Amino acid sequence: MPHPTEPGLAPQPPLEEASESAHIDAERRRGRAAALNMAGRFETEAREAADDGWGSLEDLPALKTEVQVEAARRIITRNDSPDIAFDRSINPYRGCEHGCIYCFARPTHAYMGMSPGLDFETRLFAKPNAAELLAREISAPGYKVKTIAIGTNTDPYQPIERQMRIMREVLEVLRDARHPVGIVTKSALVMRDIDILSEMARDGLAKVALSVTTLDRKLARAMEPRAATPARRLEAIAALSQAGIPTSVMVAPIIPALNDQEIERILDACHAQGAREAGYILVRLPHEVSPLFRDWLLRNYPDRYRRVMSVLQTMRGGKDYDAEWGKRMRGEGPYAWQLGRRFELAAKRLGFNQRRKRLRTDLFVPPFKSAEQLSLF
Repeated sequence: MPHPTEPGLAPQPPLEEASESAHIDAERRRGRAAALNMAGRFETEAREAADDGWGSLEDLPALKTEVQVEAARRIITRNDSPDIAFDRSINPYRGCEHGCIYCFARPTHAYMGMSPGLDFETRLFAKPNAAELLAREISAPGYKVKTIAIGTNTDPYQPIERQMRIMREVLEVLRDARHPVGIVTKSALVMRDIDILSEMARDGLAKVALSVTTLDRKLARAMEPRAATPARRLEAIAALSQAGIPTSVMVAPIIPALNDQEIERILDACHAQGAREAGYILVRLPHEVSPLFRDWLLRNYPDRYRRVMSVLQTMRGGKDYDAEWGKRMRGEGPYAWQLGRRFELAAKRLGFNQRRKRLRTDLFVPPFKSAEQLSLF
Protein backbone atom coordinates (compact mmCIF):
# COMPACT_ATOMS: atom_id res chain seq x y z
CA MET A 1 0.00 0.00 0.00
CA PRO A 2 1.72 3.23 -1.06
CA HIS A 3 2.03 6.14 1.29
CA PRO A 4 -0.36 8.99 0.56
CA THR A 5 1.10 12.34 -0.35
CA GLU A 6 -0.01 14.64 2.44
CA PRO A 7 0.65 18.32 3.07
CA GLY A 8 2.33 18.95 6.39
CA LEU A 9 4.24 15.65 6.46
CA ALA A 10 7.97 15.62 5.89
CA PRO A 11 9.04 13.52 2.87
CA GLN A 12 10.14 10.01 3.80
CA PRO A 13 12.53 7.57 2.17
CA PRO A 14 10.72 4.86 0.20
CA LEU A 15 9.54 1.88 2.17
CA GLU A 16 10.41 -0.44 -0.69
CA GLU A 17 7.44 1.78 -1.17
CA ALA A 18 5.44 -0.62 0.96
CA SER A 19 4.02 -2.04 -2.25
CA GLU A 20 1.51 -4.84 -1.98
CA SER A 21 4.14 -7.32 -3.16
CA ALA A 22 6.39 -6.27 -0.28
CA HIS A 23 3.82 -7.37 2.28
CA ILE A 24 3.86 -10.89 3.69
CA ASP A 25 0.48 -12.58 3.23
CA ALA A 26 -1.87 -11.89 6.15
CA GLU A 27 -2.54 -15.58 6.79
CA ARG A 28 1.18 -16.36 7.00
CA ARG A 29 1.80 -13.58 9.54
CA ARG A 30 -1.34 -14.02 11.63
CA GLY A 31 -0.67 -12.79 15.16
CA ARG A 32 2.27 -10.61 14.10
CA ALA A 33 2.35 -6.82 14.05
CA ALA A 34 4.76 -6.20 11.17
CA ALA A 35 3.70 -6.96 7.63
CA LEU A 36 7.11 -6.32 6.09
CA ASN A 37 10.42 -8.11 6.25
CA MET A 38 12.67 -5.64 4.47
CA ALA A 39 16.45 -6.04 4.57
CA GLY A 40 18.34 -4.35 7.38
CA ARG A 41 20.25 -1.15 6.75
CA PHE A 42 23.61 -2.93 6.58
CA GLU A 43 22.62 -5.31 3.78
CA THR A 44 23.83 -4.72 0.23
CA GLU A 45 20.93 -6.63 -1.32
CA ALA A 46 17.19 -6.62 -0.80
CA ARG A 47 14.90 -9.52 -1.73
CA GLU A 48 11.17 -9.48 -2.28
CA ALA A 49 8.86 -12.47 -2.69
CA ALA A 50 7.09 -12.56 -6.05
CA ASP A 51 4.34 -14.87 -7.21
CA ASP A 52 5.42 -16.85 -10.29
CA GLY A 53 1.84 -17.16 -11.49
CA TRP A 54 1.29 -20.60 -9.99
CA GLY A 55 0.04 -19.38 -6.63
CA SER A 56 3.22 -20.58 -4.97
CA LEU A 57 3.18 -17.85 -2.31
CA GLU A 58 -0.18 -19.09 -1.09
CA ASP A 59 1.35 -22.50 -0.37
CA LEU A 60 3.99 -21.16 2.01
CA PRO A 61 3.47 -22.22 5.64
CA ALA A 62 2.55 -19.78 8.40
CA LEU A 63 5.47 -18.07 10.06
CA LYS A 64 6.59 -19.84 13.21
CA THR A 65 8.84 -18.64 15.99
CA GLU A 66 12.38 -19.98 15.62
CA VAL A 67 14.86 -19.82 18.51
CA GLN A 68 18.61 -20.05 18.03
CA VAL A 69 21.12 -20.43 20.84
CA GLU A 70 23.60 -17.60 21.12
CA ALA A 71 26.87 -18.47 22.83
CA ALA A 72 27.33 -15.09 24.48
CA ARG A 73 30.75 -14.14 25.81
CA ARG A 74 29.51 -11.38 28.12
CA ILE A 75 26.08 -10.68 29.53
CA ILE A 76 26.26 -7.28 31.25
CA THR A 77 25.92 -4.41 28.77
CA ARG A 78 27.19 -0.96 29.75
CA ASN A 79 25.87 2.43 28.64
CA ASP A 80 26.65 6.06 29.36
CA SER A 81 23.40 7.66 28.19
CA PRO A 82 22.35 10.71 30.26
CA ASP A 83 18.69 9.95 29.44
CA ILE A 84 18.40 6.82 31.55
CA ALA A 85 18.96 6.11 35.22
CA PHE A 86 21.07 2.94 34.90
CA ASP A 87 24.50 2.24 33.48
CA ARG A 88 24.25 -1.54 33.05
CA SER A 89 21.67 -4.01 31.79
CA ILE A 90 21.10 -7.63 30.84
CA ASN A 91 19.24 -8.94 27.78
CA PRO A 92 18.60 -12.69 28.01
CA TYR A 93 17.15 -12.67 24.48
CA ARG A 94 17.62 -10.94 21.11
CA GLY A 95 14.42 -10.23 19.21
CA CYS A 96 11.04 -10.33 20.89
CA GLU A 97 7.98 -12.43 20.14
CA HIS A 98 5.69 -9.78 21.63
CA GLY A 99 6.09 -8.09 18.27
CA CYS A 100 5.30 -4.54 19.39
CA ILE A 101 5.24 -2.54 16.17
CA TYR A 102 6.80 0.54 17.79
CA CYS A 103 9.68 -1.32 19.49
CA PHE A 104 12.84 0.80 19.32
CA ALA A 105 14.94 -2.38 19.63
CA ARG A 106 13.89 -3.68 16.22
CA PRO A 107 16.91 -2.15 14.41
CA THR A 108 19.29 -4.27 16.52
CA HIS A 109 18.30 -7.31 14.44
CA ALA A 110 20.06 -5.69 11.50
CA TYR A 111 23.34 -6.38 13.31
CA MET A 112 22.53 -10.09 12.99
CA GLY A 113 21.98 -9.82 9.23
CA MET A 114 18.23 -10.12 9.73
CA SER A 115 15.22 -7.91 9.18
CA PRO A 116 13.93 -5.57 11.88
CA GLY A 117 10.49 -6.48 10.55
CA LEU A 118 9.04 -9.97 10.86
CA ASP A 119 12.46 -11.53 11.55
CA PHE A 120 12.61 -9.54 14.80
CA GLU A 121 9.35 -11.18 15.93
CA THR A 122 9.95 -14.69 14.64
CA ARG A 123 13.71 -15.38 14.58
CA LEU A 124 14.89 -15.08 18.16
CA PHE A 125 18.19 -15.65 19.92
CA ALA A 126 18.43 -17.03 23.46
CA LYS A 127 21.43 -16.87 25.78
CA PRO A 128 21.16 -19.98 27.98
CA ASN A 129 24.57 -19.31 29.58
CA ALA A 130 23.40 -15.90 30.87
CA ALA A 131 23.30 -16.90 34.54
CA GLU A 132 26.75 -18.50 34.36
CA LEU A 133 28.22 -15.41 32.72
CA LEU A 134 26.52 -13.12 35.23
CA ALA A 135 27.97 -14.96 38.21
CA ARG A 136 31.40 -14.70 36.68
CA GLU A 137 31.18 -11.01 35.78
CA ILE A 138 29.88 -9.78 39.14
CA SER A 139 32.61 -11.79 40.88
CA ALA A 140 35.38 -10.08 38.96
CA PRO A 141 37.93 -8.14 41.03
CA GLY A 142 37.02 -4.48 41.24
CA TYR A 143 33.36 -4.98 40.30
CA LYS A 144 31.29 -2.07 41.64
CA VAL A 145 27.70 -2.80 42.52
CA LYS A 146 24.93 -0.78 40.89
CA THR A 147 21.39 -1.76 39.96
CA ILE A 148 21.22 -4.01 36.90
CA ALA A 149 18.29 -3.21 34.62
CA ILE A 150 16.57 -6.04 32.75
CA GLY A 151 13.95 -5.56 30.04
CA THR A 152 15.20 -2.25 28.70
CA ASN A 153 15.76 -3.64 25.18
CA THR A 154 13.70 -6.78 24.66
CA ASP A 155 11.30 -8.31 27.16
CA PRO A 156 12.88 -10.94 29.46
CA TYR A 157 9.41 -12.42 30.03
CA GLN A 158 8.46 -12.90 26.38
CA PRO A 159 6.68 -16.22 25.61
CA ILE A 160 9.80 -18.36 25.09
CA GLU A 161 10.84 -17.66 28.69
CA ARG A 162 8.15 -20.13 29.82
CA GLN A 163 10.25 -22.98 28.46
CA MET A 164 13.78 -21.59 28.59
CA ARG A 165 13.63 -20.02 32.07
CA ILE A 166 16.78 -17.97 31.47
CA MET A 167 15.38 -14.96 33.30
CA ARG A 168 14.58 -17.03 36.37
CA GLU A 169 18.14 -18.41 36.46
CA VAL A 170 19.49 -14.86 36.24
CA LEU A 171 17.27 -13.80 39.13
CA GLU A 172 18.50 -16.74 41.21
CA VAL A 173 22.09 -15.56 40.76
CA LEU A 174 21.17 -11.99 41.71
CA ARG A 175 19.20 -13.15 44.74
CA ASP A 176 22.00 -15.34 46.03
CA ALA A 177 24.53 -12.53 45.47
CA ARG A 178 22.16 -9.99 47.07
CA HIS A 179 22.53 -7.79 44.03
CA PRO A 180 19.93 -5.08 43.18
CA VAL A 181 17.81 -5.44 40.04
CA GLY A 182 15.16 -3.36 38.27
CA ILE A 183 12.86 -5.06 35.75
CA VAL A 184 10.70 -3.65 32.96
CA THR A 185 8.16 -5.91 31.27
CA LYS A 186 4.75 -6.01 29.64
CA SER A 187 4.21 -9.68 30.49
CA ALA A 188 2.12 -11.24 33.22
CA LEU A 189 4.70 -14.07 33.31
CA VAL A 190 6.63 -11.94 35.81
CA MET A 191 4.17 -13.24 38.43
CA ARG A 192 5.85 -16.65 38.13
CA ASP A 193 8.92 -15.22 39.87
CA ILE A 194 7.16 -13.49 42.75
CA ASP A 195 8.81 -15.93 45.16
CA ILE A 196 12.29 -14.69 44.24
CA LEU A 197 11.34 -11.05 43.75
CA SER A 198 9.46 -10.76 47.06
CA GLU A 199 12.44 -12.24 48.90
CA MET A 200 14.74 -9.69 47.25
CA ALA A 201 12.30 -6.86 47.82
CA ARG A 202 12.28 -7.49 51.57
CA ASP A 203 15.95 -6.55 51.54
CA GLY A 204 15.46 -3.58 49.21
CA LEU A 205 16.99 -5.36 46.22
CA ALA A 206 14.22 -5.49 43.60
CA LYS A 207 11.61 -3.37 41.87
CA VAL A 208 9.42 -4.01 38.81
CA ALA A 209 7.84 -1.70 36.24
CA LEU A 210 4.95 -2.80 34.01
CA SER A 211 4.63 -1.10 30.64
CA VAL A 212 0.96 -0.27 30.03
CA THR A 213 0.47 1.30 26.62
CA THR A 214 -3.31 1.20 26.44
CA LEU A 215 -6.37 -0.14 28.23
CA ASP A 216 -8.06 -0.78 24.88
CA ARG A 217 -7.76 -4.50 24.24
CA LYS A 218 -8.38 -4.12 20.49
CA LEU A 219 -5.61 -1.54 20.11
CA ALA A 220 -3.25 -3.62 22.26
CA ARG A 221 -3.94 -6.71 20.17
CA ALA A 222 -3.08 -4.88 16.96
CA MET A 223 -0.07 -3.00 18.33
CA GLU A 224 1.42 -5.58 20.73
CA PRO A 225 -0.02 -8.86 19.41
CA ARG A 226 1.71 -11.38 21.69
CA ALA A 227 2.13 -9.32 24.84
CA ALA A 228 -0.15 -9.73 27.84
CA THR A 229 -3.56 -8.08 27.58
CA PRO A 230 -4.05 -4.81 29.48
CA ALA A 231 -6.17 -6.63 32.06
CA ARG A 232 -3.42 -9.18 32.70
CA ARG A 233 -0.86 -6.41 33.17
CA LEU A 234 -3.08 -4.77 35.77
CA GLU A 235 -3.41 -8.17 37.44
CA ALA A 236 0.38 -8.46 37.53
CA ILE A 237 0.72 -5.00 39.11
CA ALA A 238 -1.75 -6.02 41.82
CA ALA A 239 -0.03 -9.35 42.51
CA LEU A 240 3.45 -7.81 42.70
CA SER A 241 2.29 -4.98 44.94
CA GLN A 242 0.47 -7.34 47.29
CA ALA A 243 3.66 -9.40 47.56
CA GLY A 244 5.53 -6.33 48.80
CA ILE A 245 7.48 -5.73 45.59
CA PRO A 246 7.81 -2.02 44.70
CA THR A 247 5.86 -1.72 41.47
CA SER A 248 5.64 1.11 38.99
CA VAL A 249 3.89 1.79 35.70
CA MET A 250 5.46 3.01 32.48
CA VAL A 251 2.91 4.75 30.26
CA ALA A 252 5.02 3.90 27.27
CA PRO A 253 5.16 4.62 24.55
CA ILE A 254 2.79 7.54 24.22
CA ILE A 255 1.68 7.85 20.60
CA PRO A 256 -0.02 11.14 19.74
CA ALA A 257 -3.59 10.88 18.45
CA LEU A 258 -3.58 7.12 19.10
CA ASN A 259 -3.24 6.45 22.84
CA ASP A 260 -2.35 9.81 24.40
CA GLN A 261 -5.95 10.37 25.46
CA GLU A 262 -5.54 7.42 27.86
CA ILE A 263 -2.76 8.87 30.06
CA GLU A 264 -5.03 9.69 32.99
CA ARG A 265 -7.06 6.47 32.71
CA ILE A 266 -3.94 4.31 32.68
CA LEU A 267 -2.52 6.05 35.74
CA ASP A 268 -5.87 5.75 37.56
CA ALA A 269 -6.12 2.03 36.83
CA CYS A 270 -2.52 1.23 37.77
CA HIS A 271 -2.64 3.25 41.00
CA ALA A 272 -5.78 1.35 42.00
CA GLN A 273 -3.82 -1.90 41.60
CA GLY A 274 -0.96 -0.76 43.82
CA ALA A 275 1.60 0.94 41.56
CA ARG A 276 3.23 3.87 43.34
CA GLU A 277 5.81 5.13 40.85
CA ALA A 278 5.13 6.16 37.26
CA GLY A 279 6.90 7.41 34.16
CA TYR A 280 6.26 7.95 30.47
CA ILE A 281 8.16 7.90 27.18
CA LEU A 282 7.20 9.33 23.80
CA VAL A 283 7.22 6.80 20.95
CA ARG A 284 10.63 6.45 19.31
CA LEU A 285 10.95 5.53 15.62
CA PRO A 286 14.66 5.05 14.83
CA HIS A 287 15.94 3.61 11.55
CA GLU A 288 13.69 0.83 10.24
CA VAL A 289 11.03 1.33 12.93
CA SER A 290 9.68 4.41 11.15
CA PRO A 291 8.63 2.69 7.89
CA LEU A 292 7.35 -0.34 9.79
CA PHE A 293 5.22 1.87 12.04
CA ARG A 294 3.94 3.96 9.13
CA ASP A 295 2.92 0.82 7.25
CA TRP A 296 1.16 -0.54 10.36
CA LEU A 297 -0.76 2.71 10.79
CA LEU A 298 -1.94 2.64 7.18
CA ARG A 299 -3.14 -0.95 7.53
CA ASN A 300 -4.83 -0.61 10.92
CA TYR A 301 -5.76 3.06 11.42
CA PRO A 302 -5.70 4.75 7.99
CA ASP A 303 -8.03 7.50 9.20
CA ARG A 304 -5.51 8.50 11.88
CA TYR A 305 -2.35 8.18 9.82
CA ARG A 306 -2.00 11.82 8.84
CA ARG A 307 -2.81 13.13 12.32
CA VAL A 308 -0.47 10.76 14.17
CA MET A 309 2.55 11.43 11.96
CA SER A 310 1.93 15.17 11.68
CA VAL A 311 1.71 15.68 15.44
CA LEU A 312 4.67 13.40 16.07
CA GLN A 313 6.80 15.38 13.64
CA THR A 314 5.95 18.62 15.44
CA MET A 315 7.62 17.08 18.50
CA ARG A 316 10.63 15.80 16.54
CA GLY A 317 11.77 18.89 14.68
CA GLY A 318 9.86 17.96 11.52
CA LYS A 319 11.25 14.39 11.46
CA ASP A 320 9.85 11.05 12.50
CA TYR A 321 12.60 10.74 15.11
CA ASP A 322 15.30 12.80 16.77
CA ALA A 323 17.94 10.79 18.62
CA GLU A 324 19.43 13.78 20.44
CA TRP A 325 19.91 13.19 24.15
CA GLY A 326 17.45 15.17 26.21
CA LYS A 327 14.86 15.08 23.42
CA ARG A 328 14.48 11.47 22.32
CA MET A 329 12.41 10.38 25.35
CA ARG A 330 10.06 13.38 25.57
CA GLY A 331 10.16 15.36 22.34
CA GLU A 332 9.85 19.14 22.28
CA GLY A 333 7.36 21.84 21.38
CA PRO A 334 3.84 22.72 22.60
CA TYR A 335 2.32 19.26 22.18
CA ALA A 336 5.19 17.58 24.01
CA TRP A 337 4.90 20.18 26.79
CA GLN A 338 1.16 19.49 27.08
CA LEU A 339 1.73 15.73 27.35
CA GLY A 340 4.27 16.28 30.11
CA ARG A 341 2.00 18.57 32.11
CA ARG A 342 -0.97 16.20 31.78
CA PHE A 343 1.15 13.32 33.04
CA GLU A 344 2.59 15.33 35.93
CA LEU A 345 -0.80 16.64 37.07
CA ALA A 346 -2.42 13.20 36.96
CA ALA A 347 0.53 11.58 38.76
CA LYS A 348 0.51 14.26 41.45
CA ARG A 349 -3.25 13.99 41.96
CA LEU A 350 -2.98 10.25 42.50
CA GLY A 351 0.10 10.42 44.72
CA PHE A 352 2.60 8.81 42.37
CA ASN A 353 6.34 9.36 42.82
CA GLN A 354 6.09 10.80 46.32
CA ARG A 355 8.96 8.54 47.32
CA ARG A 356 11.34 6.95 44.85
CA LYS A 357 12.51 3.53 45.93
CA ARG A 358 16.31 3.36 45.95
CA LEU A 359 17.70 -0.14 45.92
CA ARG A 360 20.47 -1.18 48.27
CA THR A 361 24.00 -1.96 47.15
CA ASP A 362 25.63 -2.67 50.51
CA LEU A 363 24.47 -6.28 50.87
CA PHE A 364 26.35 -7.67 47.88
CA VAL A 365 28.19 -10.98 48.25
CA PRO A 366 30.17 -12.09 45.15
CA PRO A 367 29.17 -15.58 43.95
CA PHE A 368 32.86 -16.50 43.75
CA LYS A 369 35.34 -15.29 46.34
CA SER A 370 38.66 -15.34 44.55
CA ALA A 371 40.46 -15.27 41.23
CA GLU A 372 41.42 -18.89 41.77
CA GLN A 373 37.79 -19.92 41.96
CA LEU A 374 36.98 -17.82 38.87
CA SER A 375 39.71 -19.59 36.94
CA LEU A 376 37.84 -22.87 37.44
CA PHE A 377 34.86 -21.53 35.46
